Amino acid sequence: MRYSKVYIDSLGYELPPQVVTSEDLEKKLKPLYKALHFQKGQLEVLTGIHERRFWKPNYKMSEGAIRAARKVIEDSNISAEDIGILIYGGVCRDNAEPATACAVSHGLCLGTETQVYDISNACLGVLNGMVHVANAIELGQVRAGLVVACESSREIIDITTDRLVETKDINFLKNNIATLTGGSGSVAVLLTDQSLSSRGHRLLGGVARSANEHHKLCMWGMETEVSSQGTHFIETDSIEILKHGVTLGGKTFKTFQKTLNWLDNAPDKIICHQVGATHQRNILSAIKIPKEKDFTTFKYLGNIGSVSLPITAAIAAEREFLVKNDRVGFLGIGSGLNCLMLGIEW
Repeated sequence: MRYSKVYIDSLGYELPPQVVTSEDLEKKLKPLYKALHFQKGQLEVLTGIHERRFWKPNYKMSEGAIRAARKVIEDSNISAEDIGILIYGGVCRDNAEPATACAVSHGLCLGTETQVYDISNACLGVLNGMVHVANAIELGQVRAGLVVACESSREIIDITTDRLVETKDINFLKNNIATLTGGSGSVAVLLTDQSLSSRGHRLLGGVARSANEHHKLCMWGMETEVSSQGTHFIETDSIEILKHGVTLGGKTFKTFQKTLNWLDNAPDKIICHQVGATHQRNILSAIKIPKEKDFTTFKYLGNIGSVSLPITAAIAAEREFLVKNDRVGFLGIGSGLNCLMLGIEW
């Protein structure tokens, strides 16, 4: 896919107030650590994550998304009336129905002609939403579109730590260590037609690939046993998803470079989905990109699902890691397995 007139006008985000360190989680897991003879500090050593954030209990995902969206609108020259599409791309939602995007639209006072809907695709939801908006802009259907998401890890981490303490099962820990890396936050991305605003960063195009034979490697849903009372569960085969995810990412990256006619020294900078230290080492090795070209946030924010990549890009821009004319790669991968890489001229 290639684009000729699509710009990322601005990115905005909101971070929850509560910081939860890996040491805090280990205090809760003390009975498990004692039973399995684990040493303090293992969680951070294994994941590379020092802390993550929690929203307050029962926080609405639409509220976080609205906060981030207001920031990008205020930072732009675009009015609410200009926004032709609003997409919510988070894994977490207020309800199964209606679309969480409806509550966000109401909170932003968007017009009745705005297309409003959710996209669900694990950690790729926001990037998929960006493609939807970019396609509509390229076709001349809209002149501006907004993609938002909000994720919360409080509830699933609380459920998981309670079960770990209850079961003291090493196999359950292996299947849920990734859950403990979860973070929380919200993000918004405003895209525009160049005729409306070209002050931002030009979206050049991208590539999508999948390896759906691996769709069972990471699963989040509701337990169906009568005794479960609708309890959430996550199970992740961390070793296999790393192996096959890196393979898919490596293949996609080669096609990505060819599609954008980028030579071996491009992109100049990359922003990846944030998982942890081991994943970063492996994917950088697979695509032969030096560490200094990569900006990360996982150490202090954890894995925020669909929010991770765009919030990392926003923070990288704030800290001037991304500078004008940089060729930037957004390298996304999500459970399924699905991979989506976008190229931007910053």
